[in-house]
Amino acid sequence: MIDGGPRPGSLVLPHGAARKVPAAPDKPEVKVWPELDLPAPLTLKFLRGQEVLFTSEGRWLHPLFELEDQLARTGQAPTGTLLVDRVTGRAAACLMARMGLNRLRTGVLSRLAIPILEAHDIACLAGTIVDRIPCATEDELAGVDDLAVAYGLLKARRDRTLTP
Repeated sequence: MIDGGPRPGSLVLPHGAARKVPAAPDKPEVKVWPELDLPAPLTLKFLRGQEVLFTSEGRWLHPLFELEDQLARTGQAPTGTLLVDRVTGRAAACLMARMGLNRLRTGVLSRLAIPILEAHDIACLAGTIVDRIPCATEDELAGVDDLAVAYGLLKARRDRTLTP
């Protein structure tokens, strides 16, 4: 077990301190984790045990794209790791699932991200659940379940933001 992280097969939602909430049959269990160990200005941290493998201060989905690049460059497997993210919407959940991450701790989780996390067995601890992240990307991916389609849309959007 990763210190401070959820067990595989658990989905953690808020409304209390570290309590279990029954999940639907054959869905991950739900837990609450009110604290987030992500001091400003960090927006994302990637750990194996207590060892910090990657951090970012980036905005939007850029930290996840940077993490994806690092994993590809170093050949690191996401097995036994924990991703700590400040805000996790549906787009972030799609990128995490595509990378094969399976443990997440987030300050704010969008309800639109939950089906993606569940479908890809990503255990999650969340401090707060919101109906949606107020972001055009969240709206664009609201009905997208296919990770390849989501990745194509997100990569194109990212490339547009990086083009001068």
